[in-house]
Amino acid sequence: MSKVFVIDTDKRPLDPIHSAQARQLLRNKKAAVFRRFPFTIILKESHSDSAVSPLRLKLDPGAKHTGIALINDVTGEVVFAAELKHRGFAIRESLTSRRQLRRSRRGRKTRYRQPRFLNRTRPEGWLAPSLQSRIENIKTWVKKLCNLARIEAISQELVRFDMQLMANPDIQGKEYQQGTLAGYETREYLLEKWDRQCGYCGVKDVPFQVEHIHPRAKGGSNSITNLTLSCEKCNTKKGTKDIKDFLKKDPLKLEKILKQAKRPLADAAAVNTTRFALLEVLKATGLPVETGSGGLTKFNRSKQKLKKTHWIDAACVGQSTPILNIKGVKPLLITANGHGTRQSCRTDKFGFPNRHCSRIKFHFGFQTGDIVKSVVKTGKKVGEYIGRIATRATGSFNISTRNGLVQGLNYKTCKTIHKKDGYGYSN
Repeated sequence: MSKVFVIDTDKRPLDPIHSAQARQLLRNKKAAVFRRFPFTIILKESHSDSAVSPLRLKLDPGAKHTGIALINDVTGEVVFAAELKHRGFAIRESLTSRRQLRRSRRGRKTRYRQPRFLNRTRPEGWLAPSLQSRIENIKTWVKKLCNLARIEAISQELVRFDMQLMANPDIQGKEYQQGTLAGYETREYLLEKWDRQCGYCGVKDVPFQVEHIHPRAKGGSNSITNLTLSCEKCNTKKGTKDIKDFLKKDPLKLEKILKQAKRPLADAAAVNTTRFALLEVLKATGLPVETGSGGLTKFNRSKQKLKKTHWIDAACVGQSTPILNIKGVKPLLITANGHGTRQSCRTDKFGFPNRHCSRIKFHFGFQTGDIVKSVVKTGKKVGEYIGRIATRATGSFNISTRNGLVQGLNYKTCKTIHKKDGYGYSN
């Protein structure tokens, strides 16, 4: 498992320690639990003269998940690993739903709103909320980890796919084109775009070949829009045939392949849109920032024969990647849940209000979204329950546990484990 973060009484970060050492300190009452996620202990005395090893924070930003890894550059040890799940697509769907409901309501002429003037102007550097949320999530966790560990450098995967290189393979000034990284950018992009299956027969989990949709022998280009994935059997069968001749008996599949070839990869577009905005956020920390491409990340991972996961990809970002020691590392799984909603009422599927929603979330020292432990000793619900709570002014709370929703637990039986911060956690 990942190591435990340690801070002294002055909240100065010290070297992370093994979980067994942390248990010993807690057992001897030389430390107390400071934070549950990520697990951090605070010592009961100052250690201002202790030497602390510098660490490097590595990030692999993605459209749906971001890999996070803390590395000791000298030993190659992965001190901490996490996978952060974004809610960008959920935000996009919520905004679309809201827009549709408002438009429908205005169309029914149920109210009149005066036209606004110049309310469409956007500040420089504006990003859509679904994209900005990804940057804010990463910014939050960079700040948290900088408070818990001595981070002296940051590595970011700046581009997952080098779009310019793939669009024009003859571009100059890219040394890795003809070196050991040749083809990694294009192959990784195609694996994502074609869902890791053969474009012609749909077979999965077999070795794939990069196939020209319109053959080079008949004037086809090396452009990314002319490439697909093919199994060896389909590639041999197609040969130098034009795709229209090869699939003349299956026009639906022909139309699907031609349409998919021209369609951009939505996830790659989201990453490419936010990459430089994230880079500026990381530079604002004042730490040196190293950047690398997705092709280099895959090359580093393949060279060390590591499996593909988000946090291992993060550990392999950049030229600074040492020989990694990932033995026993278990990543913390983080899910961005947001901070609730400001709706005054809930609506049915048609957008009509059907029940009240209280704006007050704080009751009896608890807030909706806190992770608590409830120990019930009497009554019909005897037992221990751990999960997130929904508070009520009556003092009767609901707890969402792994086994389902438990209703009607008194606030006096609850003890806070982790205050609400907009994220969900699991191991």
